Amino acid sequence: MQPVRRSDEEAIRALYAEHGASLFAYVLRLLDGDRHRAEDVVQETLLRAWRHPEALTADRGDVRPWLWTVARRLVIDSIRAAAVRPHEVRDDALDWIPAADELDRAVESWQVAEALARLSADHRAVLIETYYRGRSVSEAAAVLHIPPGTVKSRAHYALRTLRLVLAEQGVTA
Repeated sequence: MQPVRRSDEEAIRALYAEHGASLFAYVLRLLDGDRHRAEDVVQETLLRAWRHPEALTADRGDVRPWLWTVARRLVIDSIRAAAVRPHEVRDDALDWIPAADELDRAVESWQVAEALARLSADHRAVLIETYYRGRSVSEAAAVLHIPPGTVKSRAHYALRTLRLVLAEQGVTA
């Protein structure tokens, strides 16, 4: 790309000073009040004017129709481009969509709850204390008022029965 000459810079500044406000108002109407996109279109229009100085010569007449045509075509191109790509979604919108893992986890928890309901009350109580409440064997024994050896034995048989019940339900590990 060629370096910007002082005369080119002054010409673009003069072009913007003369037509910038009305060009912006025109583009703003075309874009239904979207100021950010309108600013981008005006900037791109002036960039194209700088890249095509032949369009700005005095023998071509008034430059205003050329600027408006370029701006209108840029707006049309941006609308067409937006129509073919998917709508942009903010990141926080994804927080509302349940993830597959959460759905799988919910189904598994229902199946385990149903299987636990089929265990005896003593086996279920030991599993709840040791696995769900995270208590040690001695802590579970104190809470359930049974010896620690009984907690170990009931936990062993409860897990074995739980595996059988889950297998009957079609749940595989």
